[in-house]
Amino acid sequence: MPLQTLWSKLIPSLLAGLLAWPLPATADEFKSPDILVLGDSQISFGSGPVFVDFMSDIAASCNASGREKRKLKKLGDMQVGVIGVRSTSIHSWMARKGAAKASICDVDPKWQVNAGSYGVVNKTKNQFKQMGQGRNYQFCEAGKSPFEAMFQPGYYAPELLILTFLGNAARRWADDPALAVADAKRLSQHLPADLPCIFMTTAPAHTTKVAKVRATAQENIKNAFAKTGNRCVFVEGITAETTKVNQSTVAFFRRNDAGRVKDPYHPNERGARHHFKMRGPALCDAIFEVLD
Repeated sequence: MPLQTLWSKLIPSLLAGLLAWPLPATADEFKSPDILVLGDSQISFGSGPVFVDFMSDIAASCNASGREKRKLKKLGDMQVGVIGVRSTSIHSWMARKGAAKASICDVDPKWQVNAGSYGVVNKTKNQFKQMGQGRNYQFCEAGKSPFEAMFQPGYYAPELLILTFLGNAARRWADDPALAVADAKRLSQHLPADLPCIFMTTAPAHTTKVAKVRATAQENIKNAFAKTGNRCVFVEGITAETTKVNQSTVAFFRRNDAGRVKDPYHPNERGARHHFKMRGPALCDAIFEVLD
């Protein structure tokens, strides 16, 4: 058989075999985290690394029993991704258009980034990212909410979702409990039905006036989850103890040269770690509850 004829017969067969062979995973292939934490700017300013540390070894963080360790097997390799987008709350992630969605999807005009990203969703040395840019942050499709874009087939499919918000919705929920109920109800429509979910409100502010509004908002959204079927297990970030500590400890917040607190809204990493010491047990209880 002439060589040219032989090649004409072999090449199609070789190509067909190569196309059928599974390709190795590439560095750019997306892999969903097993545990996903979504929140607001408290993540960017302090709690992002703390969430990664706490959630990466839940068994140790929660002093898990044998039965609890068996529950944790539902979380696979427990790879953790943490994303915090400033000036957002759950209504931002459920919005299909308008200013609420824009708070996630519009490029920040000053800094060109609007979020802090940690864990397996950010392997770079720069924690600050812009949502909608990069393979791990494709949450901004026309006509879809960021949640709907995130959880579509082939993209994010975590075994556990932790939502940690409060500040941007504080007035919304404190002033109108009906809006809290509406947000809690809509959340069920935007999350996969089989996705275990925890909602943990963020840490108290340093100033009394702000803290009072947020405490009212927390009570209203907690009641809203109860009224709508408790789609997410609720964990209070604001308690009498956490409020007292954050209002009395200036070292837990960023300060100016004179030592006065210049940012009363976002505990720094030191403050976040202390907050987890106080509220970590409640978070552990919630994790094992949703894994039942």
